[in-house]
Amino acid sequence: MPSITSIRGRICYNSRGQKSIEVDVVTDQKYLGRACAPSGASVGKHEAVSFPGNKAEEALNMLNSNASRFVGLDASDPKTVYDTLRSIDDTASYSKIGGSVAYALSIAAADSAARALNMPMFKLLGKTDSYKFPVPLGNVLGGGAHAGPSTPDIQEFLVVPVGAKSVQEALEMNFEVHKELRNVIERKDRDFTYGRGDEGAWAPKMNNIQALDAVEKACVNCGFKLGRDVTMGVDFATSSLWDLNAKAYVYARTGRKLTPARQLEYVINIIKDYKLIYAEDPVHEEAFDDMAELTKKFKSVYITADDMLVTNTGRLMEAVKHNACNAAILKVNQAGSLYDALDFADKATQNNIRLITSHRSGESTDAHIAHIAIATGSKMIKTGVLGGERVAKLNELLRLSETGLIDGMAEV
Repeated sequence: MPSITSIRGRICYNSRGQKSIEVDVVTDQKYLGRACAPSGASVGKHEAVSFPGNKAEEALNMLNSNASRFVGLDASDPKTVYDTLRSIDDTASYSKIGGSVAYALSIAAADSAARALNMPMFKLLGKTDSYKFPVPLGNVLGGGAHAGPSTPDIQEFLVVPVGAKSVQEALEMNFEVHKELRNVIERKDRDFTYGRGDEGAWAPKMNNIQALDAVEKACVNCGFKLGRDVTMGVDFATSSLWDLNAKAYVYARTGRKLTPARQLEYVINIIKDYKLIYAEDPVHEEAFDDMAELTKKFKSVYITADDMLVTNTGRLMEAVKHNACNAAILKVNQAGSLYDALDFADKATQNNIRLITSHRSGESTDAHIAHIAIATGSKMIKTGVLGGERVAKLNELLRLSETGLIDGMAEV
């Protein structure tokens, strides 16, 4: 067993220049594993907190004062690391030690163990002998919390390269649409400055429908047949639009306010009109019944819960009771530790809920989630589209394609 021999933490910075925690774990006195915690802009209220007291320095102090408790543990066993974390912090949201420490420490331990055992991390974490590549979602146009004023209220407009036969082909299709989309936007707005959001998506001055039309046109201009080569997806991120007091979805950038019933109608029309294969967070995080209605109506569409579940097993089981989704986002840092996330993935799979492993908008250049997506049998992976911290995950998928250990693309 790879035994943890030392731990070191530091404050570093994510892709938005915000403070984060990075942890080095060394096993058997020579195998270095390293992980840096990401953070989100669209944050669910039930997810793990990043830092105790909202201070990275407090999280680092908690790690340093408890580091010796992890020495001697089997780094290849996420449950052992989890149990020790929980002996220090038994709060639901990791409010004592911070979810960033739980994330970075647990993934760095697995990274180190995989190196010690001379195997890719997905093999260490996986529970099968048959693996598939997740289909990469291309976030080609964005708005909401990921972009500035005058961009769409909807957060992400996605391309899904369903016809790709390999990871490389899928990536090239996403990049091609992203490149052509700039031309489409430029024809509509001669003053377009090529601005992009947090995840590399174009951030134009458009409303939601104009954005959907632009993405559709870019796909067609590239010669792709919609529904065969590529399909479209949307992350509505509606919890950021929900006004609890008004009991309405407020589309501030377009001056609209929709009741829950009108929001459902709006989402249904978008799914039908643009033949979406993927619809994430189409209603707010407590609207289980509305999500259930969409799930029942669109059985072949990934009705995907993120803010509703926040990679929390308790929230997942509540959604299962309501039949509130048929797909779920897996973000390790929402759950806290790697073990928390793997437990969530197991429960989702047992209940026929498909997984989409996801990055966060504030990211590091780590590539671990590529392995986690493969290990958990995720059907798709969200990593953004361009930018070093985004492409790092995609390039790792390409490297893994050379191992011969993964049998083609997941069927979506």
